Amino acid sequence: MALHASSSLADSDLHTASMDELQIDRNAPVSEQALQVLKTVYGYDCFRGKQAAVITSLLEKKCTLAVMPTGMGKSICFQIPAMIFGGLTLVVSPLVALMEDQVMALKLAGIRADSINSSRSREENVATWRKVASGDLRLLYIAPERLMTERMLAALAKLDVNLIAIDEAHCISRWGPSFRPDYEGLSRLRDFFPHAPIAALTATADETTREDIADQLFPRDSHDKRLGDVIVSGFDRPNIRLSVTQRNDWKKQLLDFVGARKEQSGIVYCLSRRKTEEVTRFLQDSGLQAFAYHAGLDKTVRAAAQARFMRESGVVMVATIAFGMGIDKPDVRYVFHTNLPSNMEAYAQEIGRAGRDGAPSEAMMLYGLDDIRMRRSFIDNEGGDDDHRAREHKRLDALLAFCEAPQCRRQALLSYFGEEIKACNNCDICLDPPRLSDGTVAAHKLIEVIEATGQSFGAVQMIDILRGLVHEKIKRFGHEKLTCHSSGKDISKEDWRAIVRQMVATGFLKLDIANHGALKLTAKALSLKMGEIRFAYRPDVMGPSELSRPRRAKSNLPQLDAGDQDLFEALRQCRTDLARQHKVPAYVIFSDKTLHDMALQKPTTRPDFLLIHGVGSSKQRKFADTFIDVIENWMG
Repeated sequence: MALHASSSLADSDLHTASMDELQIDRNAPVSEQALQVLKTVYGYDCFRGKQAAVITSLLEKKCTLAVMPTGMGKSICFQIPAMIFGGLTLVVSPLVALMEDQVMALKLAGIRADSINSSRSREENVATWRKVASGDLRLLYIAPERLMTERMLAALAKLDVNLIAIDEAHCISRWGPSFRPDYEGLSRLRDFFPHAPIAALTATADETTREDIADQLFPRDSHDKRLGDVIVSGFDRPNIRLSVTQRNDWKKQLLDFVGARKEQSGIVYCLSRRKTEEVTRFLQDSGLQAFAYHAGLDKTVRAAAQARFMRESGVVMVATIAFGMGIDKPDVRYVFHTNLPSNMEAYAQEIGRAGRDGAPSEAMMLYGLDDIRMRRSFIDNEGGDDDHRAREHKRLDALLAFCEAPQCRRQALLSYFGEEIKACNNCDICLDPPRLSDGTVAAHKLIEVIEATGQSFGAVQMIDILRGLVHEKIKRFGHEKLTCHSSGKDISKEDWRAIVRQMVATGFLKLDIANHGALKLTAKALSLKMGEIRFAYRPDVMGPSELSRPRRAKSNLPQLDAGDQDLFEALRQCRTDLARQHKVPAYVIFSDKTLHDMALQKPTTRPDFLLIHGVGSSKQRKFADTFIDVIENWMG
């Protein structure tokens, strides 16, 4: 992304603060210091979710893995300890765009931060390094491949490195679906910085991936016990309405959805570059502001499209998965998948780019049989060993289970990550329940086979036993001799597959990804076996369906009266002007929530301005007079 802090806003234009200038009481307990930094720098009165737990763990010098939903403020979890510790914090980030946006936001908040990355000239990177070496920086953002060179590690090892933060930490795990070889070397960081705690942060990691991340990054004691904290705050984004439907007339389905949201920003994901270009032309011809983004486009074209998307409303970004990681735009109102994503982790990450401001948002997915065939082909041809391909097929199976869920879709999504919730009443299934068939008898037969085979085999073997097949693998384990062999021969192979997927989706079964996708029984399955509950399923999940016209998302902020709404719009225009002046996205100046609070409170003095939600001391000094002028002019 072409938003470079070094070229658009010089350090001399910013007031960067030390801990003393922030007036933090160094004699107070570190937990109180953290709250003081939160208020003084960020303008917030309290922490959200598990932020306090993560910060406390790091301040106790423990290595910490934090798994938090997108939009829940993971960055604050390491930025505040960085300011309290002093010295240098290394922030490992995979994307230049993410680095530049976070560096700019930190500078505007008065924090000494910068990055060394490939988008900058050698002279700029050298100048940044001089600030690092002289102790002028608190946070240095750097890509893993640049950090893990022997020369960089040797130079940094001589400095006062007090904290290391690894963003998108799931990329370090070979068990995960998003493994990146350039992350693999990060497991050596403890050798170079044994006294610096490591903060590993991610929005999506199943239990197997979480364990692997911790094993690679955390130290061990003399008894080989792993040291550190794993803090999982949940994966739910309740403000996002989830919908999935079969694709039948995708152009009409897409236009019906996007056309109803002309004034809103959204992302439309496509499976290929060709499809991305086709969708972009179609939306443009339909009168919508749409831009394509994929790896085959010229770098400047991509940067210009992303800049428009970040700074304006009502822009549709049509993209492959090349777009999205690290995108921090808070008011993306919808994510639309024209094709099936690659797996559950990818789906959770991609929909997580909607509604980061907490306001109602939507995630719509279209899928069809051709998507499933294409995804299977991708897995078989992408390389890797047999175990890797088997795990990816099982991850795809879990996503198909989600698509075919007979009950609350959010329950199916969160169940995959080991989380249980009540029915959400904010997904297509809760709002418009499908017609179900009683599958209790079939489910009993499946549970019997899973128990009889020791919960050690996947769906294919279970279905073959139920249908009475006798082949090499059946005979090798003596499964043809089981009393339950052929007990389900009256049910078709496709129906059995649907039953298995939907039992996974509804929490009766669990896929053991690390054990070749073996089907495991849950407590819910045992309740079913005991006759305490029943199982219902959707027998026609791949049949045709119509995409109902979705409801428009509404703001979660209190309604402003007509006069205050006019002031809010004037404040937004002021923010837009400042964003253009500083060449940053508007939300880096202030969020909509901050402007909303401004329109309600109408501060006319600098002390009053500091009481507005999201206004820290640096932004008060930099922007108070400008916004107060707007308020006073409006008040006449």
